[in-house]
Parts: sequence; C-alpha cells; structure tokens
Amino acid sequence: MSTVEQAGSVPIEDAPVDTPESSLVPAKKAERIGSLDLIRGIAVMGILVANIVAFGQPFQAYMYPEAFLTDHGPASDWLLVAQFVLIDGKMRALFTLLFGAGLYLFMERAWARGASRRLQMRRLFFLMLFGMIHFYLIWLGDILFYYAVIGFVIVGCLKWSAKAQLWTGLIGYIFGALLYATMLSVPYVVSETSIGESEEMAPMRVDLDRGKAEALAESSRESALIQSGDYFGYVTLRATEHWYEPLVNVFFFGLESLPLMLLGVALYRMGFFSGSFAPRKMRLWGWLGLTIGAAWHLALALWAKGDGYTYYGMLAIFVGWSPIPRLMMALGIAALLVEYSPQWTGWLAQRVSAAGRAAFTNYLGTSIVMLFVFHGWALGLFGELSRPMLYVVTALTCALMLAWSKPWLERYRYGPLEWLWRCLTYGKMFPLKR
Repeated sequence: MSTVEQAGSVPIEDAPVDTPESSLVPAKKAERIGSLDLIRGIAVMGILVANIVAFGQPFQAYMYPEAFLTDHGPASDWLLVAQFVLIDGKMRALFTLLFGAGLYLFMERAWARGASRRLQMRRLFFLMLFGMIHFYLIWLGDILFYYAVIGFVIVGCLKWSAKAQLWTGLIGYIFGALLYATMLSVPYVVSETSIGESEEMAPMRVDLDRGKAEALAESSRESALIQSGDYFGYVTLRATEHWYEPLVNVFFFGLESLPLMLLGVALYRMGFFSGSFAPRKMRLWGWLGLTIGAAWHLALALWAKGDGYTYYGMLAIFVGWSPIPRLMMALGIAALLVEYSPQWTGWLAQRVSAAGRAAFTNYLGTSIVMLFVFHGWALGLFGELSRPMLYVVTALTCALMLAWSKPWLERYRYGPLEWLWRCLTYGKMFPLKR
C-alpha cells in the first residue's frame, strides 16, 4: 500500500495561503485505490439502471407506474420490485459515499503537495457549474449540483477526527431517515387510507390529490415537449419555471447526502476502502447488511405491489421508509466489494474499474446519449418503450461504457471530462495523451 493510501499519512493542516496551487499536479495512476474505481464503476452503471425509466418515460413514472405511457403489465410490476430491492437508492448511496471519500482523498494528496482547501473549493465550484449545465440543458435528474453544494459543507469538516465524522454521519443519517419517514408517512395515511376520509382530514386529502394531479400534469407537459422534439421549449421550461429545483434538491437530498459523504470521509480515513479492516468482519458485516437490507426492501416492495402501487404509497417507500435498509445495503455492498475485488483480475473487472476511473464522463455522457435516444428531434423513443425494453437500452449503454473506457484510458491519462475538470481546477492545461 502506498503512503497516500494510508489514513493519517499526511498532516491534516492547510498549507500557507501563498502556496502556488497552479504548480500542483493531479494524482498519478499509481496513487489510485483500486477498490474505489471498481465500486465507482458499478455505481455509475447502477445509477443508469435506476434512472432509465425517468429518461425514457415521464419523470413521475420513476416511482409511479401509472404514469407510464406504455402498458405496465405483470412482468413490469415484478421488474419494478427487483429494481427497488437491488438498485434504487443503493447505487446513489454508494456514489455518495465514494464522493465523500474522494473529497478527502483529493485533499490528502493536495495537502501532501502543499495546497490548501481553496483548491477543493475551486474544484467543487466547477462541479457545480457542470451540474447546472446538466440540469438546464440535458436532464432534470442531475445530482452534481447538490453534490457540489453539500461538498462545500463537507470541506469545512475535513479536519475533524475520523471518529467525529463517523458518528456525526451516522446520527445525522438516522435523524434524516426518521424525518423522511414522518414527512412521507402523513401524505400516504391521509391520501390512501380510510383515515383521510374523516371530516378533519378531508381538506388535507383534497390538497394532496390536487398536488398529485399538478405533479402528473407538469410531468406530462415536459413529456410532450420531449416527444415533439422542441428542445428549445424544453430548456426554456426548465430555465424559467423550474429554475429553483437544483436548490430544492440541496435541501431535499441534503439530509441523506451530507451524512453519507461524512461517512465516506470517515471510512476512507479508517482504511475501509484500502483493506485495513479485518477480512472476516468485512465479510460478516457485508453479508449481514446486504441480506437484512434486501429483505427489508423486499417486504416494502411486496407491500406496495399488494397496495396497488399508489402514488403516495410509492413515494413513502422510495423516500420515507427505505433509508435505513438502504444504508445497510450500501455499506454491505461496499464491504463485500472491498473484500472480494482484489481477487477479480479478469477482463470484466478491469473494464468496470476503467468505467469507474471515467465515472464523471460516463455519468454525464450517459445523459447525453439518452438525449439522442429518446428526444423527438433524434430517435424519438421517449414514451415508446416498456420497462423491459428500457432495460435493453440500459444494457447496451452499460456495454458502451465498458467498451470505450479501458481503451481510452490506455491511450489517455484521464477521461475527457475528468481531464477538463482537472484543467479548470488547477487553472492550467495538462497533457491528455500518454
């Protein structure tokens, strides 16, 4: 293990403010931690599996099958169960943990080179700009903007002890999970159960029904613009009537993402990702977290299916009732990947790791590919494909990620957007070709 991989291997102190950060260089390939790249590669492909419905069908269809513009039959219902149990939320949680780890990893190396946290702030500023471009010009499901904004908060916590980061992350996550559960349980109880039929609850039920109708109508409006090929109209709608949504996402996802990033920082510093934990414990806790979390998710999914996939019921299980088992599964998956990945040296593992090294390009690149696949001015498949067919598109796109990433990185030092982000961060041009 190289010294840069060891928690606490560099002082947790900022460099003097007059350090010439433009003279710094990014991390070399030899300084990378293999497990991070592999997990990141799996996460970026898993995020596509989670998001494909929102790419190819109205955004509300992500959680509410009735919003599909195609038939959502029994096979699709069971595929929804499988996706909820195995994918939804877990890949984003993994990505968020790794983002936190990456924040500290970047600063650990920057501190070793004599930089201050100003370099990280500059890096996050440009990530925020990328997120705004993604949201307003490409796809409304952007996570980069709120990752960057929350990342600014995490930067202020990087000098805490790893123990303080760990416990603050855990307590903060549990608090957020309880708050989400409370906030999302009330709409379900009022709107979807007999309790909402009482005279006292009737006004709230009317308001909730109105909110549901407005959300579905707005989703249909955006869908019509996509199907028509009116890209300018689609962008105008996002910029004029939905300009505030990236800020809303900061608060909506903040109670989950901020604690997860802190946990990622703490786990990295404690050696979780570099194999410093006892293998037996990693396997034990990994399988326990994965099994218990999956069983919990399955119970929620089967309940929702039996309940008829109601609007507020689905919102409750996706956002309100699944954060705790989601954390269990995300940590379990991460532990098992860290423990078993050193044995995976075949061509597939190499390509997944390469996709992880180019995760930024793959994440934004996927959204751009989906523009051409679904928007009316291109292939025009929006609203035309059933859930099973959307998974075919997902498989082909993941195959594309695996196909290009490794050959590219054998010839070039970074992924295209990774290179651009580094150049902007350091304020200088770096050679791209090896």
